[in-house]
Amino acid sequence: MITELREAQLLNTLVFETLGNPEREREFKIKQLKKWGFDLVFGKIDGEEGFFAASDKNVGDKYEENEKSYEVVEILKELPKNKKLFAKIEMIEGRAYLYVYLREDDIDTPILHIPAGEILVAFLKKHKFIKILEAIRNLGSAASLVKKHGDEGKPLPFEELPPVARRFLRDAKKIEKEMGFGRVALAYFGENKSGEARYWMEWMVPTIALFDEKISQKIDKALAEFK
Repeated sequence: MITELREAQLLNTLVFETLGNPEREREFKIKQLKKWGFDLVFGKIDGEEGFFAASDKNVGDKYEENEKSYEVVEILKELPKNKKLFAKIEMIEGRAYLYVYLREDDIDTPILHIPAGEILVAFLKKHKFIKILEAIRNLGSAASLVKKHGDEGKPLPFEELPPVARRFLRDAKKIEKEMGFGRVALAYFGENKSGEARYWMEWMVPTIALFDEKISQKIDKALAEFK
């Protein structure tokens, strides 16, 4: 049976949604690839000329990876002419993978396919997005961010929320609109005897958007509204 408190939380938790599917793909600049720890390389893959992403490699390096041989001919500073850089999240047996590719005339050339979690955590640490790191719980096509503090109780209605909670919801909705997807649930229980906020919050955001430095910066700043 559901307890009286759980029923009150079920009925009074505030939910704001930007409906739709999490972003399928997002376009990035070549400098973003660098911030993930990779260079865009022109070289040879099993003897055939092509493009690929590599980490900590120099011109002339030859190596093998995933049963393929690679040779680094040139480390590119700019995207090749007429090509754009895209990335998306693919789910394989319950795990999120980052799939990065070059596109020209609707033809995609894969350059990187790796587990998303390790790269995302390293990226967030590098840029000191600490609030996201503290809140992130799991990754799929969408990521779950959770924050809570203090003892639970009956959630306050929107009209009784303090400025900090209203500001967070306002900022979250703006960011969701920019991403095209999101779902934030907030149960604000008031303050404890020390004047500290008591709350529970869950925020679903597109995982691929977290690889965008500008978006992650906004999300991290919004999460910082709650101590």
